[in-house]
Amino acid sequence: MTPSLARLLCGAALTVLATTASSFAQADPAQLTSPDGRLTIRVETVGGKPALSVLRDGRAVIAPSDIGLTLENRVTVGANETFAAAPVREGVEDYALLGRASHVRSAWREMTLSAPTGDGRPAMQVVLRAYDDGVAFRYRVPAVGDAPLGVVAENTQFAFPTDYTCWGLNLGRFNSSHEGEFDPIPASHIREYNAYDAPLVCETAPGGPAFAIAEADLKAYPGLYLSGRGDGGLGVQAKLAPRLDAPTSAPAVVATARVGQDLETPWRVVMIGDHAGDLIQSTLITDLSEPAAFDASWVKPGKSAWDWWNGGKIAAVPDSGMNTATFKAFIDFAAANGLQYVTIDEGWYRGAGGGGVVRPGADVTQTVPQIDIPELVAYGRSKGVGLFLWLNWKALDAQFDAALAQYQAWGIAGIKVDFMDRDDQQMVDWYHRLLDQAAQHRLMVNLHGAFHPTGLTRTYPNFITQEGVLGAENNKWSSRITAEHNVTLAYTRMLLGPMDYTPGGFDNQTPETFRYKFLLPTVMTTRAHGLAMFVVYESPLQTVADTPDAYAGQPETAFIGQVPTTWDETRFIAGEIGQSIVLARRKGRDWYVGAMTNADGRTVSLPLDFLGRGRFTATIYADGEAPNRTTISTQAVEAGTTLSLALKPSGGAAIRITPR
Repeated sequence: MTPSLARLLCGAALTVLATTASSFAQADPAQLTSPDGRLTIRVETVGGKPALSVLRDGRAVIAPSDIGLTLENRVTVGANETFAAAPVREGVEDYALLGRASHVRSAWREMTLSAPTGDGRPAMQVVLRAYDDGVAFRYRVPAVGDAPLGVVAENTQFAFPTDYTCWGLNLGRFNSSHEGEFDPIPASHIREYNAYDAPLVCETAPGGPAFAIAEADLKAYPGLYLSGRGDGGLGVQAKLAPRLDAPTSAPAVVATARVGQDLETPWRVVMIGDHAGDLIQSTLITDLSEPAAFDASWVKPGKSAWDWWNGGKIAAVPDSGMNTATFKAFIDFAAANGLQYVTIDEGWYRGAGGGGVVRPGADVTQTVPQIDIPELVAYGRSKGVGLFLWLNWKALDAQFDAALAQYQAWGIAGIKVDFMDRDDQQMVDWYHRLLDQAAQHRLMVNLHGAFHPTGLTRTYPNFITQEGVLGAENNKWSSRITAEHNVTLAYTRMLLGPMDYTPGGFDNQTPETFRYKFLLPTVMTTRAHGLAMFVVYESPLQTVADTPDAYAGQPETAFIGQVPTTWDETRFIAGEIGQSIVLARRKGRDWYVGAMTNADGRTVSLPLDFLGRGRFTATIYADGEAPNRTTISTQAVEAGTTLSLALKPSGGAAIRITPR
């Protein structure tokens, strides 16, 4: 068995080899169906070359599309090969997860198409995988001789049979923090010079079947972007960031495999559901990723207080700022309100303060004189509160081994690493190095300035959350964080994995009265809308953004302390992209519901049939008379109850449902 095939088998709790095989060379097309029979991924000859398509219930979602790779020596593999299909394999991914479900069991079927060797060129394999909630494929080029394999271009296309309505984040460049709005766009308006981030979400019909294009199991390869097709047809094609050491003259190398190692791409993923909201429940991205190779029982999800968004202002400390007294007060606040962590942001280490720029003499193993990390760790331990430390990634990289060892010796719970702002192959490799070494030092990791999730949270459960989202920090300097944006995130960016949006702003304004400010910022949605984020937005480490003073004496603070950050079950209830979202999540026998609307007020109906047997008490936080007020009520409910939620413009509702 080759190492690549062994990696594919790893993590499947059950693998059964089928007894039948098909030959693409003799039986065109070769196709693979999902376990429930509704999805088909097909490779057939179109115009004399292989083309891949995806069908749902017999109708094309992805039309026949080009596949293949162009290697460094200008050899294109995949375009002219004759493939033979291996026997179909079947298996089940069965694993624990921190996030939208505590336990995942996903059945799959797989077929490998292989091009035979003949003229000394690297032979190519295309691996097809089908689940009930989506399909995926990846390329594998076996190593040949002692020369490393280099990729110049990935020729993957996703052709659309008609002009879908899509939602995408057009970053337009390779070096960014992956933050922005997922705007609606007709597929026909996506241009070749665009660079859309994953996921690209499209509806095949209004309110009808929807799909998202993404990637999974990213390693030793650059992150995926999508642009319009070069031939002008409907659909998108892969675009990849070049390696930093690639020559400036074309063609630039985007990925290289080590000498003697197979070249294997990430999975190219198409998540599919009857409704866009169905994709929120999918675990396909982690299903396709490698399982953890270490015991992660020490990883503890939770909520964290945070100093940076609110400017570290706290009334209990007259000279509040980057000093020991301030963070003892933050620890006191966290302990009193059900928060498990405090995040200490920029300014604690010597030479900090440059944001994305590392100042000369920066030392991430030494603190500034005003702050005593060991004392804070000990104080936090006495209160049941752990610490996260912020770091510029370049400053950490310069002292990598010494720094991680120091944080473990101090007793730090985790690190928040920032400003990577790249996803070329070298940076992807650095992610794996960091997450692996952090796990060896029992450190959880929160990555900011990070590329889109690719399932690494399964491979490294200590990768507790990440940014790569246009979140609440932007309220400090812009008016971009609208209710429509917040709703859209649930159907787009959140599909791929956790996002450290940092909710909890309690100075709530209407869009008309909102004015951004850097210190003690405000938000342009209602408080109930903000509470709903703690349910709707997935993040095993949920960062609570506002100052402790903002929560003092506020009745809604209790909900923030009670709401979990990991879930046993997630259910989409209602909504449409950009308009509204109603999501229910279960932890044990408790249910939580988050409802959010855009700038339009609306009344949503919430049937509670998911509750099952028994009687329950619902505590409802609904929009009040002003944006910073909620109406809190309780009522007896059961599975036959239907609640009516009146959401004000830019509003929402949050509900806690507990057994009676």
